[in-house]
Amino acid sequence: MILLDNSEQLLALFESLARSIPESLKVYGSVYHINHGNPFNMEVLVDSWPEYLMVITRPQKQEMTDDMDSYTNVYRIFSKDPQKSQEVLKNCEIINWKQRLQIQGLQESLGEGIRAAAFSKSVKVEHSTAVLLVTEDILKLNASNESKFRSWAETGHPDDDFEREIPNFKYGQLDVSYSGLVNDNWERGKNERSLRYIKRCIGALPAACMLGPEGAPVAWLTMDPSCEVGMAYSVEKYRKTGKMAQVMVRYKKYLLQKNIPFYISVLEENERSRSSAKAAGFFEASCEWHQWTCYPQNLAPF
Repeated sequence: MILLDNSEQLLALFESLARSIPESLKVYGSVYHINHGNPFNMEVLVDSWPEYLMVITRPQKQEMTDDMDSYTNVYRIFSKDPQKSQEVLKNCEIINWKQRLQIQGLQESLGEGIRAAAFSKSVKVEHSTAVLLVTEDILKLNASNESKFRSWAETGHPDDDFEREIPNFKYGQLDVSYSGLVNDNWERGKNERSLRYIKRCIGALPAACMLGPEGAPVAWLTMDPSCEVGMAYSVEKYRKTGKMAQVMVRYKKYLLQKNIPFYISVLEENERSRSSAKAAGFFEASCEWHQWTCYPQNLAPF
């Protein structure tokens, strides 16, 4: 695999990935952040250049020092020929199979290669899937290839635009001081590693909330290093009141205005969240969201 560390190459890759949206969105969003400040110290590898079949983004080596930190040890993959991914994954040292890690992508056909490579390394794999939801604006990039996104750092913070709201409620930027609140209510959180990850996401990337009468968030959204919007939550008292939909609509408007790519995933059985997302202008993509969580035998939680 070839490491792309030249800004011109990374820009060319970013524009090329736009032609494969929505399947490339995980990698596309990661390359967006790499091209704009790289706040999570990620790197990009391709099987060949300038023509390529496979792209992998991963944290730089100095980021992956905790073998148990599957929030940080995340690889995102896109392949133009997923059937050939097995050979690449088995025969290169791109993935550190000695760690607990996640592999994410939007192509179910990657699974066979991932499982085969993991099996050859005596690694256990758990697969999870969700519905991928996107907007027309993201799909238009596929047709036009106009990937004109600017840096989050260049755009200012969302509270610049979050004025004027419902009496006793204010839409604003989610402050990093509320990381503990987000962690306590995130299904995949509730531990020290997830708290560190959440602090980093909120501190480096756009995150939004609705502040209630007491001045604390009653609903919120964050973004991850691949531009996926997630950790969405509304406190029980304000559920079914439309607060989450209001946050989503305003947040989506802000991201569109600032040319920041975004998409979301929702568990198929979560009808309420799927309906809320559709009400905010999202629709189900032609592909699904996939995650393969990998455990070496000595680190498996079984």
